[in-house]
Amino acid sequence: MEKEITQKKEKDFYSNAHLFVAAIRICEHQSSASPSLEDVCKALSFSVEKGNLICRKLKEMEIIDMVEGSFGDRLFVRNHLKLEDIPRGEEESKLEEELKKFRNAQKAFSQKIESFQIQQSQKKKDLFAEMEKKLKEELDKKTK
Repeated sequence: MEKEITQKKEKDFYSNAHLFVAAIRICEHQSSASPSLEDVCKALSFSVEKGNLICRKLKEMEIIDMVEGSFGDRLFVRNHLKLEDIPRGEEESKLEEELKKFRNAQKAFSQKIESFQIQQSQKKKDLFAEMEKKLKEELDKKTK
């Protein structure tokens, strides 16, 4: 039961959005400068890809801003109140679902290839057996 709750929270975009905004504030406080995406991801132990996905969604919702500068992109909290507009309990994205579908499709494709290879090897065996049979018949005819 406890694992289910933990797993649910990991996938909950609402929770991750709050964590992300809080991490921006914490990093900003610690370094007295606006953090980069990598800084925030490091603080949360998120992959940069996951952080980028969350960042992009929060930017679309106008919760955070990303400013490009000479020292890289920097993150700013724009309107933290909009965090409450995010539906709770909604899964973060369909990315994992799509990944599972892709893996299943790859499995099916590899199984198809494997069955095709088995068919081809069986055809090859049958062909050689048939050729051997014909050769034996011809040899029998010649010896008679």
